[in-house]
Amino acid sequence: MGHWITLDTHAKQIRAWRADPANPAHGTLVVVQEIFGVNSHIRHVVDTFAAHGYIAIAPCVFDHIEHDVELGYDAEGVERGRQLVAAIGIDSALADVRAAVGHIAAEGHVGVVGYCWGGTVAYLACTRLGLPAVSYYGGRTVPFLHERPQAPLLLHFGANDPIIPPDDVQKHRDALPMAEIHDWPAGHGFNCDQRGDYNAEVAERALARTLAFFGEHLR
Repeated sequence: MGHWITLDTHAKQIRAWRADPANPAHGTLVVVQEIFGVNSHIRHVVDTFAAHGYIAIAPCVFDHIEHDVELGYDAEGVERGRQLVAAIGIDSALADVRAAVGHIAAEGHVGVVGYCWGGTVAYLACTRLGLPAVSYYGGRTVPFLHERPQAPLLLHFGANDPIIPPDDVQKHRDALPMAEIHDWPAGHGFNCDQRGDYNAEVAERALARTLAFFGEHLR
């Protein structure tokens, strides 16, 4: 369903995975990757949103450093992904989100959804770019909780996530009373069927909440 496109960014051209619905779109979504690149999981996420009626695009933010990054969910992949994230930085990732928004904004109202590291980028797209956003297990968000959302915000967490302990989830609740926050009975990465913590039932329920959120806020 999806296909590779070229995206003009602040610094250079990068690739992005784009998928379009069969019928007129409900809106448009920028999908922000995990630390593992725009791999088969993120491409599947983009295709899934398109199947539900959204134009969706996932910029390959790692292309600024290295092309064709598709890391596995093992210790080696985690280590390399963390290195790339540290080298890219939040500002560059947000600039790529802005470029992706510019690419699709004429085709409908835009929202952002991100996963893991991308969940934190999605949160910042809400506070800094004023875009409705959904964050899945954004474990790096705590240092930015002083920033105020400028648009509707939905956060998904796993109650059994060792990376984001309950105290951190509570910090989000305390700092963001205006946000919709779900704490699901699952671990980290519960949306990804390539991870050990994948939970099909929770992933489906979280997707339903995400689609309802965008259905309401991307009118």
